[in-house]
Amino acid sequence: MPYCEDCAKYWTPSAMNADGTCPSCGRVVEAPQRQSTVTAKNLDLKQLAVGADGDVDDVKAPWHFKLLMVLLVAYLGWRIVDLFV
Repeated sequence: MPYCEDCAKYWTPSAMNADGTCPSCGRVVEAPQRQSTVTAKNLDLKQLAVGADGDVDDVKAPWHFKLLMVLLVAYLGWRIVDLFV
């Protein structure tokens, strides 16, 4: 995170000026960096979900998610049984 010595303040890259200067004093804090924007066209969810070896099939749901789903089905099943009893 860029730090301005004159203002004694940390700045987020989005809060700084486009040329990399401090918005308060105008001192150059860091070189401007181009940030790519994420859009629906350039976002690849399968690429984000790949395993360590790059195989999509290796990605599995965590055990606590599976446990939560089992408990949810059991709870909803009990609510349906309780509705008719």
